[in-house]
Amino acid sequence: MPKIKSVAPSSLAQRAGIVPGDVLVTINQMPIIDFLDYVYHASDSRLILGLSDRTVEIENENFENLGIEFETMLIDQPKICKNKCIFCFIDQNAPKMRDSIRFKDDDYRLSFLQGNYISLTNLTDADIARIIDYNIPRINVSVHTANPELRVKMLGNPNAGNVLEVMNRLAEGGVTLNCQIVLCRGVNDGDELIFTIEKLCKLAPAVESVSVVPVGLTKFRQNLAELTPFDKSSATAVIRDVENCQAKLLDKLGTRFVYLADEFYLLAELPIPPFEDYEDFPQIENGVGLMANFRDEFDDARTNESCSSAKKTVITGVAAYNFIAELAESVAPQLQIIPIKNEFFGENITVAGLVTGQDIINQLRGLDLGSEILIPKCMLRSGADVFLDDITIADIEVASGVKVKTLTVDGYEFYEELRSSS
Repeated sequence: MPKIKSVAPSSLAQRAGIVPGDVLVTINQMPIIDFLDYVYHASDSRLILGLSDRTVEIENENFENLGIEFETMLIDQPKICKNKCIFCFIDQNAPKMRDSIRFKDDDYRLSFLQGNYISLTNLTDADIARIIDYNIPRINVSVHTANPELRVKMLGNPNAGNVLEVMNRLAEGGVTLNCQIVLCRGVNDGDELIFTIEKLCKLAPAVESVSVVPVGLTKFRQNLAELTPFDKSSATAVIRDVENCQAKLLDKLGTRFVYLADEFYLLAELPIPPFEDYEDFPQIENGVGLMANFRDEFDDARTNESCSSAKKTVITGVAAYNFIAELAESVAPQLQIIPIKNEFFGENITVAGLVTGQDIINQLRGLDLGSEILIPKCMLRSGADVFLDDITIADIEVASGVKVKTLTVDGYEFYEELRSSS
């Protein structure tokens, strides 16, 4: 039910007399079921809003935001994932984690609104038509493999094998697609990976880019498919295969098209590719090229001015430790960089974004931390000071006796923090 939670002061909606608690039923006689209906039908210059108890007219010649916020972002309930993926990270969560972390969505509306990756196995013909009719510009797709039989096996869903057919329909309807491959060692790597890349590049330019990320394996994989983590040798083989594909695609399409997550280079102990190799960074939100971009920002921010001599502690994940330490050492050698080993999820998990508060508290105990602890915001719940295990920033400050400051994953901000004495 599209119940209105709040109305922005001085907005078109407030001036029209709409108040919190009103229920929006129709716009221009079209039913409002979810947020996509609202966005699409509210884009006209003259609106007749059918509320549950009255009708309101709004003239919107400048196409302003109406100023309405609903009780839930989607208005409707999110679509639940029906897959049983062999690599699903949520199935590997620790017991008793909060419901929002354990919830599996597979909702094309969240792909459009938040950039979530979806499998397309949930889509009906009506959904596909709706995506095209509403001119949704971009959908992010978890492909994993273009081999129909292997995809059915990997996703544990008999409907998973028609992914290329669905993507073709969306592409023909003008939808841009970004794709993701969660790579499982010995399953969809090697020749299977090359086959998938070759199939996806035939959908270019509708398929804009493909990211390849390594499977994350926690210590909570009881009764799940047996998977092996990537190591130096296997990560090196993946890099070789993808870089060979990139060279061919750059010549054929004018773009590298497929990009590897930074973790592969860290596992292989090979240099992160230069900034230019990531072109316009189409998959940076997926951890692809994040380090190259951070390094470029940091170098661009560097000046000849001396940095602060104040002792501070920077914490990060094990994967990024050498990278962060090298940057810091070049300008602020007194800075203490501490990699937090992931005892909570298991030592195979090395990325900063999955570090928990209790591991930070345990591993900083008894250390001289200086005047401040710096942590990346990616460790925290969006918009909150809470880690995955519900430990808060305040909890860490109490346990350590040191102020904690959060930083965005931004090379400019990191460099400025090194210069700052506060």
